[in-house]
Amino acid sequence: MKPEAIYVTIQADLKQKIYKGDFSNLKLPDERTLAENYNVSRSSIKRALNVLVQQGIIFKKRGSGTFVNPLYLKNHDLFQHEGSNLGVSDSFRVDGKAPSIELLDFRVLPATQEQQLALFLNEGDFVYEIKRLRRLEGIPFMIERGYVPINVLPGLNKEIVAGSVYEYVENSKNRTVTKSFMTIMAEPSTDEDQRLLELSDKEPVGIMEGIFFMDDGTPLEFSTMRLHYKYLRYNAFVSIDSE
Repeated sequence: MKPEAIYVTIQADLKQKIYKGDFSNLKLPDERTLAENYNVSRSSIKRALNVLVQQGIIFKKRGSGTFVNPLYLKNHDLFQHEGSNLGVSDSFRVDGKAPSIELLDFRVLPATQEQQLALFLNEGDFVYEIKRLRRLEGIPFMIERGYVPINVLPGLNKEIVAGSVYEYVENSKNRTVTKSFMTIMAEPSTDEDQRLLELSDKEPVGIMEGIFFMDDGTPLEFSTMRLHYKYLRYNAFVSIDSE
């Protein structure tokens, strides 16, 4: 296992333990104990815990320890964005289950003026257009259309985009998506929404549109996600750091 991936494995395992209720008193062991349990350095534990703090899953109380956020436990069985270092669509879960991905379209296009502005591109630059349908246990819930600059991720192919692009970025480029600017809204569903998401012509569609940035500040994707309105639930954990 790559050293930089250790903390990712630890935070995923801790999250599963939280899902299963292994910390009945909502308090996690201290960093030294966790380091011994996982047989890793305390720096790896600290990094894993910091990710969970940023996701709003746990919080640290000075002088008392680290605790599970009870609001997270209350809502984790619903579709939600957890504010993780992955993309929004990669963060959706129901009872810990990830949705399947159906690749609808994948092509190279010249960047539009809107995409140039969102992704800091120049006229004449190209983007990948990635269109996918997400399903959970066969039920469609999201149409996802993303635009990724070719100069940021050269060499993308259908096999990669049929899975998690952000996981590919983390594993192959040693980068993570750590920031996003999101707009959330709803509007009447289109014919395509109704066909792919199994909506009636009287039902609305939820929309989540965002720009996603890697940890070095480079914009990775401009994405629009059209959701079945029943699954439009967005949880955000906001932290204001004092200077």
